[in-house]
Formats: sequence, C-alpha cells, structure tokens
Amino acid sequence: MARPRSGLGSDSDNEPKGVSRRGFLGYVIAAGTLVVAAEAELSPPASAAVPSLPQPPEIYDLNDALTDAGLPTSQLITVTMHPDGTASFELPRAEVGQGITTSTAMIIAEELDLPVDKVRITLAPARPELIFNQATGGSNTTISTFTPIRVAAAIAKQQLLEAASILLGATVARLTAKSGVITAPDGSSATYGQLATKAAAAETRQVSLDPSKLKTASDFTVVGKPHNRLDALDIVTGKKQFTMDLDVPGALPTMLCRPPTLNGKPKAIRNKADVLRLPGVTDVAIIPTGVAVRARTFGQCIDGVRALRVDWTAGSAEGADDESVLANLRKAELPLAVPKVPILAKTVEADFEFMFRSSAALEPNCAIADVRDDSAEVWAGLKVPIVAQGEIAQAVGLPQNKVKVNVITGGGSFGHKLFADHAIEAAQASKAFGKPVRLMWHRADEPRQGRLHPMATSRIRATVLAGNVLTYEQRHTSVETSFRHGLGEMLTSVATKLPGGLGNLAVAEVAFALSQELPYDFGVVDQTLTETDQRFNTGSMRNIYSPDVRCASELMVDLLGRAMGKDPLAFRLEFLKSDKAKGVLRKVAEVGGWGRKMPAGTAQGIAIHKEYKGASACLVEIDCRPETVNRKVRDGVAGPRVTKAVIALDAGLVINPRGLEAQLMGGFADGLALALTSSVHLRNGQILEASWDNYFYTRQWNVPPDFTAIAMPSNGDQPGGAGEAGVACSVAAVACAYARATGKVPTRFPINHDDPIGFEVKPFIPPVPESPTDGLNRTY
Repeated sequence: MARPRSGLGSDSDNEPKGVSRRGFLGYVIAAGTLVVAAEAELSPPASAAVPSLPQPPEIYDLNDALTDAGLPTSQLITVTMHPDGTASFELPRAEVGQGITTSTAMIIAEELDLPVDKVRITLAPARPELIFNQATGGSNTTISTFTPIRVAAAIAKQQLLEAASILLGATVARLTAKSGVITAPDGSSATYGQLATKAAAAETRQVSLDPSKLKTASDFTVVGKPHNRLDALDIVTGKKQFTMDLDVPGALPTMLCRPPTLNGKPKAIRNKADVLRLPGVTDVAIIPTGVAVRARTFGQCIDGVRALRVDWTAGSAEGADDESVLANLRKAELPLAVPKVPILAKTVEADFEFMFRSSAALEPNCAIADVRDDSAEVWAGLKVPIVAQGEIAQAVGLPQNKVKVNVITGGGSFGHKLFADHAIEAAQASKAFGKPVRLMWHRADEPRQGRLHPMATSRIRATVLAGNVLTYEQRHTSVETSFRHGLGEMLTSVATKLPGGLGNLAVAEVAFALSQELPYDFGVVDQTLTETDQRFNTGSMRNIYSPDVRCASELMVDLLGRAMGKDPLAFRLEFLKSDKAKGVLRKVAEVGGWGRKMPAGTAQGIAIHKEYKGASACLVEIDCRPETVNRKVRDGVAGPRVTKAVIALDAGLVINPRGLEAQLMGGFADGLALALTSSVHLRNGQILEASWDNYFYTRQWNVPPDFTAIAMPSNGDQPGGAGEAGVACSVAAVACAYARATGKVPTRFPINHDDPIGFEVKPFIPPVPESPTDGLNRTY
C-alpha cells in the first residue's frame, strides 16, 4: 500500500518506496512504550567493473533479489525500547552459528548510543505477514536487514531525544546521548528507560529521518570493532538453549525407524506389540517417512528402532550407484559451442566431477512438537519458518493460523534447516500419538536419508590467442537442487526486476545466473546450468553452486595461465576485473609468501571468488609426498595434508571483524573437506556412510597448523555477505595446490572419493547402530 509522503519534499512518483532524496521513512508504532519500524530502500544496481558485457551478478545479483523480495514488509520489523533501559529486537532470521544475533545487536547499539549488552536479540516465530522477509540464506541477513534496523534504531533515538527535550527543557540540538542516557547542557539527564513510555505513540504515525542523522563510519564506536559473540559463554558452558534443551511438558524422546533404501516408505509393522513391550517405549506409529518410536529416553528409542520389523516400499533410487547417476548427468550435458575463432587460436578444455556430499550440521535434525485436535506448536531450528508453518499445517490437517512455529537457535545448518523435514516429522508423530514429542534424527539418518549436495559435472572450454582469452564456456550439469523452501517464490516476486530476461527461467537457473560470476576479462563468457534427476533429497548446502563452479573455474584459470607461460598469481592479477578481487588476492599472496621455494611433492595454490557484494581469496600450501599421503590416521582417512592456509575477505562495511574471521575459518574448513575428503558413496540405491565417524568432514588431522583469516579493512557504506563467502575460494585453492604439487589436475572431487572407503559399512537393517556404552574409550 502506498504511504503518504507529505512533508518529505519529494516530487517524484518513481522513487523507490520508503526513501526520498531527503530522507528515510519510518513509523512510531502505537504502544505503551517506544516501538519503531523503518522502511528500506530498493537495492541499487551494481555497475559493471569494466566496459565489457557484464554478467547478471554484476548488474543485479541474488542478494539484490533476496533483499528486494523482503522490502514490502520491512516496516513490520520493529525495535522496542523498554522502561528498564534495554532495547529489544525480534530478528526475522535464524541464528545457526553465524553470529547474526551479535552483529544485529551491534548495529542497534551503534545507532541508539546504547551499550551492546543492553540490546536483547531474540528470534521471531513464524510471522506469515512478513511474506518473503523471514528467510535466512545466501549470506543475505546483514545485507538485507542493515538499513531497516539501522534506520529504526536511529528513529528510536530521535523520538527519545524529542521526549527528553520536553522533560529537560532543552532543544534537541543541545542534548547529547551516550550509553543510554540523554544529558542537557545544565547537567540534568534522563535515561532511555525513563523516556521509553514518554516517547511512546498513542497511535501509529509516519515519521521521516534526515540521512544526516545516521552515523557515518568515522563516528562508529561499535560497528567495525571486534566483538565476542554475546552467547559465546552460554554456548561453551552449556547454558545456551538449543531445541533439545527446551523443557516442553510431556515431550518425550522420539526417533524414526527409516527405510533401508533412499526414500522407501513404510507399508506395515510386523511386531508392533513386541516393541511396545520394550522398557521405556510408550508409542509406535507409522508416519509417511518411517515408523516413529516414542520412549522415556533416546537410548530406549534406539532399542525400539532396532527391534522393529517393517515392510517397506522400494526406494526412489533402487539399484542406482555413483557411476549410473554420473552417466545420467553426462547424457543431460549441453554441448559446448565455442564460436568461430582465428585458426591460430589455442583451445584449452577441462572436465570435472563432483560427488554427492552430506550437508549435515553438528546438531542433528531435531524438533519438538505438540499437536492437538485444534492447534499445534512446534519448536525447531528453521531458516524459512513461514514455509515450514504452511507445510506443517498441511501435514497435520490444520489451518496455518492454528500452527505456531517457534524458531530456535540451531547448531549449524549448511542447507539442512532451509527445509522443515524434521519439524514436519515431529508434528506428524505428535499427531499420530496424540502426545508431545521430542524428535531427533540419529546420526545414521543424516547422510542416508537427509539432504545431499547434488552430484554435478562441470565442463569448460576456452580459447586463447596472442596472450588473451577470447572465449570461455562452462556447462554445469547437476542432479536437481531442491529450492522448495521458499526461494522460488521469492525470486518470482521480483521477476520483473531481473536482468536479461532471467525472470522467464526456472528457479534453479535464475539462482545460478544471479550468483555465478566469472570475475575475469575472458572475452565472450557463457556459463549455464542444466539440472536433471529428481530422485534424491537435495539442498543448496553452503554457498549453493559456487564451490563446484569456482573449483572448476579456478583450476581452468591455472591451465590458461600455464598455456600462456604465466605465474598463477600474475595471470589472475592481469585478467581480474574487480579491484576488490585484486586486493584480497594480493593480500593472501603477501601474507602467505606466494612463490617461495618448496620441496618436491609440495606446492602452493591460490584462488579467488567474487560474490555477496564482496570478494575472497585463499592461498594454501599442500603436502602430497608419499609419507604424508600414506600416514596412518585412526578411524579416518589420510591423503594430502594442507599445512598452511591464508584466507581474506573484503566484505565492504564490516560489522564485526571477529565474527567475520570466525566465518572464514568455518568456510575454509568446509572448502578443505569438499576438496579432499567429504562425500558419500551411493551403491545399489543406498548411501554407505552412516554418521560422522565415516563421513569424513574436516577433522583435526586435516586442519592446517598454520592458519590465518583476514578481514580486509572496512570500506564503503554497505555490508556484504560473510557466512558463505569463504567456501568456494578455499575448495579451489586446495585443488589448485594439489594440481601443482602432483603435476596432475584432479578431475573428481573430493580427491579421495575413489580410494577404498576405509570404513566398515554399517547395516541398513536395523537402520541405526546400537548405542555405544564405551564412550570414554573412544576419546583422544
């Protein structure tokens, strides 16, 4: 609905909603204490870095689309000032370890002139009225919420100053605000708490904020300064409340007996009465994805799951294995079609394969549900809670407004918590039992029935002539990536804004086109996505397509540099279009000592990535000597060892450098695993891995002993994304280092996928292993 603009001095009907040439719009909400909201401006298009044909992300990227989708409801996000002097904010995003509750508190504290420890950030429950403004993904949280939150906080401060002006008898211009106290020239003062009710509005009204009232970067005292996570102490001392820590009356442990093959369905239970007689077991029932067992303890749930005898339907991928899925991808690949080039041009080609990978987080999928005849309430880590609310309502046969979904801090996500699989199952089990449940997936369930990062191929062909790259084609072909978590609807809502007719493409193709940017001056560039094969449970994982696409691209960049006889660093600096990309590349080269002499069988690798309004670069050193590759690792895999890593990110305006560095550390760990060790093996329609003891994510023996994360100096007036920014360049740098150390370009990832699997495959019937009783013997 259009908002009145009287008094704002704007005479243009074409200005973006919520902003004029003279100021921001906000609202003082009718309430008993001060409540403030703000409207946000449309994302300004980026300009091409060089006068050559820009790719879509250089004009309008995925973050622009996600941000613009949430604009119509940005004024429904409010900052509240309380009589005790604290400010509160319900963040309509999910905290899953990325530290956004801390950075959000810092933004509010900055504009309010309030200590950070007086800002309370909670996670908003599902709010259908927010429509597309309650989705967490694409490293978009800070990018999309920065301006609305900042303006709301600044308007709150403005209203407090006006209330203080009346109370203290001084003009607003003569008042000073600091640490939650407003002081007049005569020394009289009032706290924010004392002013909160006086500044409140009897009715909602629109107000304007002069942009000059927002602090400039030179005035920042909180934003841009390193800050520990507000919840760090609670996390390490066990006080932090995750889903399984919540005390919901009557919610007993519940687990599922799952099918032996991917996506099989339960037909009948052959021994239900026997299982119900087991110690502690209270309920057994069939739900769509398996047989739910409710018991007094999770150990008793496991006993019940193992005792069940169930008849199952066939799975969705019966008889399939890695090679058969890969063969299907090869059939779906679009042909390369390099245009005619001069006869003296040289063609460089490469072809890469990426295996299935599990996106399981440290916290298993888990949810609490209490479903009644006329209502339901669910507690879970969910990144798109509005969509989850609708799916839960449909699953239990209730209207959506009768389902309350509480968003709980998650212990990681990596794509899993974009989907409501765990919450839906908990609700279905609760309805079947007529009792509250505390449902948790077993570790064995995660890789075998959970979300996988799709298998993919990436074929690249480039032509070079006279020291220039004339053409660059990349054909990325993937098992379907599921976007059935709300992203499709968000992209549809902004389809008319998408450049180059992208609004007419399928959701996956749009997501690919808006996120994949080749940041080099390589003549005619053509990157395309083809998706096929819908038999698998997939998700976007961390960084969506970029880890695979960038890994392939940066290996190709090294091949092109070699074809021209140029050093990998020098070649990149010569052809990169972005100053940000050049800056982070130079930084890691300087700190990492690029070009130093190294022993045979070891080498450096370097790579860059441009996305999320910023740029990242990584340098690694790898040891591929036989004595390292063949070292013995207890209950694990050895292989090449990365001994040193330097990673840098230019994220524009940096809110919390310490949080950004932590994100880079996590992103590097992901990239290292994707390059070397983490994948699942599909055999006869079954995933062999079952739990993290045989899914080889980065472990302590893989982590480089020499690691440096660098947050580039804060710059500009807008933040970029950080949560996923470190993954793609890390995968690529490790791959490039391996190629230089061994003299052989790797073509299948992770590099150790084809080695003997190195573990004893756990049985599929029963679907979970027996609970260990010797935990202390398994510690290091």
